[in-house]
Parts: sequence; structure tokens; C-alpha cells
Amino acid sequence: MNADTKSSRREQSHQRILEAAARAVRRQGYAGVGVAEVMKEAGLTHGGFYAHFKSRDALLAAAIEHAAADSTRSLSRTIRALQDAGASPVRALVEAYLADNHLATRERGCVVAALGSEMPRQTDELLDVSRARVAALVERARSALAPDAPLERAFLLASSLVGALQMARALGDEGRALLPATRAALINQYDTP
Repeated sequence: MNADTKSSRREQSHQRILEAAARAVRRQGYAGVGVAEVMKEAGLTHGGFYAHFKSRDALLAAAIEHAAADSTRSLSRTIRALQDAGASPVRALVEAYLADNHLATRERGCVVAALGSEMPRQTDELLDVSRARVAALVERARSALAPDAPLERAFLLASSLVGALQMARALGDEGRALLPATRAALINQYDTP
């Protein structure tokens, strides 16, 4: 096997580990992610883990970044489609974030909504990565409002989105039924010139 093939296989294995860990951390939280289970889901042996990551925290940090990139791509596509159909940036963000499919796809959704209450109890390494995800969500809200919008207003919008999604998930069908009214209230409150 030549060096390029070996490198390519290693990269593919690394990607499978990241994808499995990103799903697991959103599904089960930080504490629910075990190295053995992630490696098994990735189709690899537990012994190969340290060829890819120096520690479980390093895996979790990379998984959070991977999950964030994945959910950001998905959210961005939906926002772009809504804006192309005539929605304002705020309306597009609110409708995309509080969409039924985002509610249902916890393993593919926003890491802030999936892990928010657990973030402050993590190691410094994980806390830094997690805080960066929160800051990115606030910045996304700020850019939807206006690039010069007060940070506090963006924080309130981002907090409302995350909280509404978390509560809707906790309430199940009842929460899903409350999303249309929540979307309308947030759009009414924040989609103003």
C-alpha cells in the first residue's frame, strides 16, 4: 500500500470517527459519549482511537466543531432558500431554526441547543470550544438583525431560539404545536426596521 492510499484511508477513518462522535454528543450529551461506542459506530476497533486523538476531550472538541459545521451548513441552506423566496434575514433565521425538521433531527441539529445546559460543567478545553459555538450563534443572529445591531439584542434573539427549541423538544408533540406561535412572536418582535 502506497503512502497516498494509507493517508486517504486514515482520513476516511478519521472522518467516520468525527461523524459518529458528532451524532453521539448531540444525542447523548458530553458524558454519554464513550470512545468504544464511537469507534464501534464508526466501524473501527477501539485500539485505533489514539492514532486519531490524544484524548476523549480532544475527540469531543473535534466532534463539537464537526457538528457545528454540519448544522451550520444545513441551517445556511435553509435560510438561503427562505430568503430566495422573499423572507427577510430575521424571518429566515427564525423559521429555519424553529422548523419542525430541526426540532426532530437532534443528531444533526444545533450543538448549542443540544448541549447548552451541559457546557458550563466541562473541562476548559471543551468549554472554550463550546463558548465559541455560542458566540457564533449570537453572531449569526446579529447578522440577521443587522451587522451593527446591539450585541444584547442578538443575544436575546439567539437565546430565544435555543430556549424555544430545547423546550419544544422537552414537551414533544405539545412543544411542536407551540412552535408556529413562537416563530410568529419572535418575527414580530425582532423583524422590525
